Amino acid sequence: MEEKKVRYPIGQQDFKTLRERELLYIDKTVYVRKIVDDGGQYFFLARPRRFGKSLFLSTLRYFFEGRRDLFNGLYIDSTDWDWVAYPVLHLDLNTDRYADPGMLDGVLDRLFRGWEEKYEIEVKDENFSQRFSTIIESAHKKAGRPVVILVDEYDKPLVGNLNKDKNFDHYRSKLASIYSNFKSSAEHIRLVFLTGVSRFSMLSVFSDLNNLNDISFDDEFADICGITEKELLSNFREGIGTLAAKRRENYDETCNALKLNYDGYRFAAEGSDIYNPWSVLNCLQKSRIGAYWNATGAATVIADALRDANIDIEYTLNAKWDLADLAGLDLLNADPTALLYQTGYLTIGDYDFKSDSVRLKIPNEEVRKGFFNDLLNAYLRPKKGTVKSIIEGIMDGIKSGEPEKMMRNLDAYFAGIPYDLKLQNENNFHNVIYVLMTLIGIDAKAEVHTSDGRIDLLIETSNFIYVIELKYDGTPGEALCQICEKQYDRKFLTDDRKIFKIGVSFSSETRRIEGWEIYPSIY
Repeated sequence: MEEKKVRYPIGQQDFKTLRERELLYIDKTVYVRKIVDDGGQYFFLARPRRFGKSLFLSTLRYFFEGRRDLFNGLYIDSTDWDWVAYPVLHLDLNTDRYADPGMLDGVLDRLFRGWEEKYEIEVKDENFSQRFSTIIESAHKKAGRPVVILVDEYDKPLVGNLNKDKNFDHYRSKLASIYSNFKSSAEHIRLVFLTGVSRFSMLSVFSDLNNLNDISFDDEFADICGITEKELLSNFREGIGTLAAKRRENYDETCNALKLNYDGYRFAAEGSDIYNPWSVLNCLQKSRIGAYWNATGAATVIADALRDANIDIEYTLNAKWDLADLAGLDLLNADPTALLYQTGYLTIGDYDFKSDSVRLKIPNEEVRKGFFNDLLNAYLRPKKGTVKSIIEGIMDGIKSGEPEKMMRNLDAYFAGIPYDLKLQNENNFHNVIYVLMTLIGIDAKAEVHTSDGRIDLLIETSNFIYVIELKYDGTPGEALCQICEKQYDRKFLTDDRKIFKIGVSFSSETRRIEGWEIYPSIY
């Protein structure tokens, strides 16, 4: 008998549909039981987009509706749950873009009308908060059991309007009035479970509910969304084998490629490394390693925000944080780390038990390449068709020990900046150089501390070391003199590699490199 082909649930967020169509499902129902056994009333889970939050909420919905037939063969089916049905209110805010203030009213009215019809409620008040309160109470009385409320992407109207103050304030006020019912109607509620990208501390859901259990950083729930290494190898063997054959490599080599490109997320101090589920599913469906998650997001918006914030990119991407402080960040925090972590461009790297602190990192190659490309375009919008050959020239110059070639091509790159796009200050200029070098795979470090100061840019290869000082509206000679006077190359004097010292000047008026001096001279 022919073995049934694995069918991947690309974009499928409804648990019932997934099970009825016999699509691949990674069993996460152990976490359903953990939530039930916890005994708590209010839960919150933050994860980046496309990480399976909606599917988990859908799983909770059908579990509390008593649909045991959908859970046949899964972990939860083997437990002693009684499978009685609770009334479930699934408040899905992931269905619109919320470009103008009226869009949320449309989503809420559509949902509320359906519930009002189901529970035979006569609408006497047009106020959404009061209507929701009536729905919760009526559902409890009609069903004889307290209500389960599932809120999918509770913060989407806010996240989409972070830079639109009028819209943001409107949605904040509207959502706060809706969510206030979680406390005022507590006697009618069995469970509230919210998902989103970030905590917005100004909303009543976080300030009023003292017993809200935020499981976003809990070790116990670290693997609730996404794919672990064990889950990958036990559920995707067929797809990995097909991909390996197409790439003309062995199984282990393909596993390593998947790990390099899609693994690396970590959501708790002792959590597993997590693969991005959207990217893995698309990769194995199409049998091609590609940038699937990057294509679904708004990395350009985030890159523009980082440029405008005038921060040190290298420092931000390798920041060290107390775990409690990281968990307490929301997207209104001035520090861009919150934006990068909660949108999935940074994740937990190393954890220090003694200090209860974490060092953040970019999770994998898919994110790194896409993000650095968008960063580079945020600072410089080079002319199409010129970038590839110029970058190859920069790379060749660095690797072959030809600093003049490197600088000529770097100059050509900056020459491609549109005139109306200005690098506002020296920090932006430093960031551009660092991002460019990192993107092309060069070991570059910015602002390297020495005993007498800081090296603006240090580039190392197996055969060469480049110590570079950048002067914004200065001269190359001044920059080179600073390297020599402060002996920035001192710690490399016993190194067998050849050292090049390069002074570079950049003009804010022309937006171009004005000149450079190299020592030792190549002439």
